[in-house]
Amino acid sequence: MAAGAVTEDYPQEIDEQLTTFDSSVNAVKTMLEKLMSMSRNDLMQKLDPLEQAKLDLMSVYTLNSLFWMYLVTKGINPREHGIKQELERIRTYMNRVKEITDKKKAARLDKGAASRFLRNALFDPDDKESKKAASKKPADAPSEAPQRKRPKQS
Repeated sequence: MAAGAVTEDYPQEIDEQLTTFDSSVNAVKTMLEKLMSMSRNDLMQKLDPLEQAKLDLMSVYTLNSLFWMYLVTKGINPREHGIKQELERIRTYMNRVKEITDKKKAARLDKGAASRFLRNALFDPDDKESKKAASKKPADAPSEAPQRKRPKQS
């Protein structure tokens, strides 16, 4: 509340709570003014689809939360109103977006890099020498498989 405001209109015990509430409302007002100062189409074009979904969810959740507070100020129990189900539905979508964001951030396995890493980590130079020696045969050495003679064609 403003400094020097008359506090005789309400009980002194709730003065601190009302001051906190007033500062919170002013913060929300400032944020909404910033958001409303930009064209929604311009803002949406600058964002990728996931960020657009986050912005839409944040906007609808904010509006529904403000309506919840409005109902409370009017003495209506919002838990018995349809707004509760709407907020739960929005939270479900917010959790879905969070899961997608977490999956994007999760490390991915590069199979090629992993196989090169393992191949090089398990590299044995002696084993490579024996494989090279086995693959190189002298040209005049007989092969182990018997050679077949071709029948002559007439």
